[in-house]
Amino acid sequence: MNTSLRRTLKTLAAAAAAAGIVAAGATAASAHVSVNPDDTAANGYSHLTFNVPNESPTAKTSKLEVTLPTDTPFTSVSVKPVEGWTAQVITSDLPKPVTVSGTTVTKAPTTVVWTADESHQLGQNQYQAFSLSVGRLPAQGTKVTLKAAQTYTDGSVVKWDEEGAEGQPEPQHPAPSFVTTADDAASTPASAAPNAEAASVTTQASSDGLSVWGLVLGAAGFVLGAAALGMVLAGRRTRPTGK
Repeated sequence: MNTSLRRTLKTLAAAAAAAGIVAAGATAASAHVSVNPDDTAANGYSHLTFNVPNESPTAKTSKLEVTLPTDTPFTSVSVKPVEGWTAQVITSDLPKPVTVSGTTVTKAPTTVVWTADESHQLGQNQYQAFSLSVGRLPAQGTKVTLKAAQTYTDGSVVKWDEEGAEGQPEPQHPAPSFVTTADDAASTPASAAPNAEAASVTTQASSDGLSVWGLVLGAAGFVLGAAALGMVLAGRRTRPTGK
């Protein structure tokens, strides 16, 4: 192997190693506590799934605490059971009364706490999903921030409560959040248009079918009429002439 080829291979190997280090760093940096809603439509209900990775090289994750919004509170909060974890929904007085769907609300669920038993704490390279069913979601375009605190068995607490700014790098411990979208009910009238179009297509198809049958029946009548006329003419030709 000549010197030039050997240098090229060494360069490629070094570049691949560097790319691997960068990719590993990016993966570690993205291992945050996050939330994934299955529906973001305003005025509706949603299942929120919090993905919680254990990021400590020595300790285990033993507790997760999620703070719910108080300016746009959820009036309904249910917890999906997780084996080995106990869940507690804490209801508190709101800082000020809030109107939700025409009703004045002064108390609402404000915190959900999951606590693991010793055998189900999250170790290295492990994660757990925690799910809530919540409602109703606030108006379209509202950013719903759900700050979280992750407790480790060594007593340390990582707070996922930093809010990012547009055009700025993502903070080290971003708060889980999502933005609500248009109310599903608002799009209902628009959905009637495809139905009307389908009805129009069906009517046209029915009309076309009737036209075809009209042509078939007309042709059959013509054939039968021609046959009858032929029989009459043939009868006249074969009738004996009287003397």
